[in-house]
Amino acid sequence: MSRQAPDEMDPLARKALERLLKSADKHEAGAAKRRPALTDSALSEYRALRSLKAKEDFEAVMAYAQAEGAIMALRPLRDPEGLIERVELVDVVKLASILGKMPHAVRVRSAIETFAAHLGEHPVLNDVLSSWEKLKKVRGTGIDAAANWAMACDVIAYCRAQVALGTTETPVRDASARLFKDSKRIESLVPCLDVLLAGNVEDAARPEAEVLQELGLYREPQPARLAGDIVVRRKRGAFPLDWPYCALPPSTVLGLGSMPRHVLTIENQTTFHVWARQHCNSDVLCLYTAGMPSPAWRAMYLRLLSELPASTPVLHWGDVDEGGFRIAAFLSRCAAETGHSLSPWKMRPSDIPELQRRAAPARTVDRMVKYAGEAGWNDVAHELAQAKLVAEQEG
Repeated sequence: MSRQAPDEMDPLARKALERLLKSADKHEAGAAKRRPALTDSALSEYRALRSLKAKEDFEAVMAYAQAEGAIMALRPLRDPEGLIERVELVDVVKLASILGKMPHAVRVRSAIETFAAHLGEHPVLNDVLSSWEKLKKVRGTGIDAAANWAMACDVIAYCRAQVALGTTETPVRDASARLFKDSKRIESLVPCLDVLLAGNVEDAARPEAEVLQELGLYREPQPARLAGDIVVRRKRGAFPLDWPYCALPPSTVLGLGSMPRHVLTIENQTTFHVWARQHCNSDVLCLYTAGMPSPAWRAMYLRLLSELPASTPVLHWGDVDEGGFRIAAFLSRCAAETGHSLSPWKMRPSDIPELQRRAAPARTVDRMVKYAGEAGWNDVAHELAQAKLVAEQEG
């Protein structure tokens, strides 16, 4: 029999061999203990065929695969001319080649090569690879999407280079067209970008706008929200913030016209609105970060803090979870650039009501402790390690 191209192969035989290859991939990944083989149940459609020609077409493919050294097709010992009763895998590489596919181990090696240039900057890719090795998807992507993850790494490098050059806000579709000659490509990479930025495959997915804003990308520019009885210098003059808050383009907020008693940042929008309505007449300047702040927001924050005495308390109130402490670590670095020290507000485990507490996995606790330490909150880090809990700010 001459070698058949995959698209000429008997469909039922192809289906059976693809099932065998899938079983081999699971065995290679450690997800299945049994050696790959097709038994009665997997061969039931073939055995139920009524047409002699259909049976011969199926068996011809199996005979070819066996001649190529990919499989062993076994018939009953008492009836060597009988129906095939078992197909055992002999060589997964040869089987994959016959089907025009790559075995799992080869695809893993290919993904490792694709990620090689990015692992130093994004070590979370090791966790992505580990998941794929076990045939687990990450944010809906499997090992065949390795190139998309590499593209996402390129997006992050591009955006950070833009920010370093002073461009803190870029329309996402403009950036996408420049990078990929496809204005919508970056938006399709948001799940990958989210994992790479968070550095954790286990984090809950964030809204697209929040992921893009962290990079300085936007579909529509988002204003910064500020509250308090504070005068803010803007491009056309110095004006007190409105009641209950003002929403302004970050680049137009140049500095302060009056000195706040405290500066408080709040991670979540609902909490910010509640705080603003209750405290907008106070001399505390409250800023909504909208999750992880954008580069434009960060530049505004630095301008504001740089005008304050080092003795002015600078506080942050966010979720008691991995994302919340990651944001806190980021803001702490910003505050330190202006000579200030960031302090937690209602973010200690002891501040959380019993009914709002949820048990946290060990890995989440470890990362919370890490970020709290990076924020300089060593006492909070110790409490987190002991309490092993998470809680949302709205609670």
